Amino acid sequence: MNTGAVFPTTAVVFAYHNVGVRCLRVLLDQGVHVPLVLTHEDSPTENIWYDSVAQVCADRGIDTLMVEDANHPDVVARIRALAPDFLFSFYYRKMLGAEILGIPKRGALNMHGSLLPKYRGRVPTNWAVINGETETGASLHYMEVKPDAGDLVAQSSVPILGDDTAFEVFQKVVVAAEMTLVRALPQLIAGTAPRVPLDLKSGSYFSGRKPEDGRIDWQQSAQQICNLIRAVAPPYPGAFADFQGARVIVNKARILDDLELPASLGSIANLGGTFGFVCGDGKLIEPLSLTIDGEKLERKELQQWLRRLKSSL
Repeated sequence: MNTGAVFPTTAVVFAYHNVGVRCLRVLLDQGVHVPLVLTHEDSPTENIWYDSVAQVCADRGIDTLMVEDANHPDVVARIRALAPDFLFSFYYRKMLGAEILGIPKRGALNMHGSLLPKYRGRVPTNWAVINGETETGASLHYMEVKPDAGDLVAQSSVPILGDDTAFEVFQKVVVAAEMTLVRALPQLIAGTAPRVPLDLKSGSYFSGRKPEDGRIDWQQSAQQICNLIRAVAPPYPGAFADFQGARVIVNKARILDDLELPASLGSIANLGGTFGFVCGDGKLIEPLSLTIDGEKLERKELQQWLRRLKSSL
């Protein structure tokens, strides 16, 4: 007998980080039933500056699973038993295999922090800043075993200003992800969402980054070095160089004019009374904030430190 009951759309969610929090909240706000969320345990070696998916689940009474291998047969069996309509991945850090991706009746979708097909892969916001991009965004797409390669459903763009740090850009990407999902979710539920194949040849793929990748190469141009500084500024590990045995992290810097006299790369030079570092294109960058062996120096005191360092070299 047909009772006329309308059953809610169900989704199993893999989520972490701020994008995970905001997109999970979108699903719940729009009435999607989420019986299970898989997330990660916070690493004790990582600077945890972002919001907690696990806390959202605890507040909402949602079953949460933290496993090392999301593709383990027991995990796959548990998800299959839930028979979800959709599977969503929102900044989950592990790749999902073909068996899991084949479970949801209406598709498995991922929210990626770039304008796909550009910047497929890891830490797309940081790479976009490093490469001097002027925009990025968030893309909702169907998942395949190959990372960030499935059909595009929707995306939203945000600007990258010339002095934006990756942290500031990421805050915009979080909003872009939320807007993208809010716009696309009714279409997904109704079965009217578009599916646009990605032209991967016109895009790009980038791997993850390690703290050592923040080491400054003084042969690069001042703009390239400033882009690196912006891309890994706090809360990320930072762009750094070593002077007289001290680890110097450049938190913020600006580009000054060309030097009139030649100077060796990475050396300290004086331009009109302002001290800075010499870059590969002959320009000087003035550090506006430094952290030296854990002690933070702002502009006035760091200029004094640079003056003393220059006189000792």
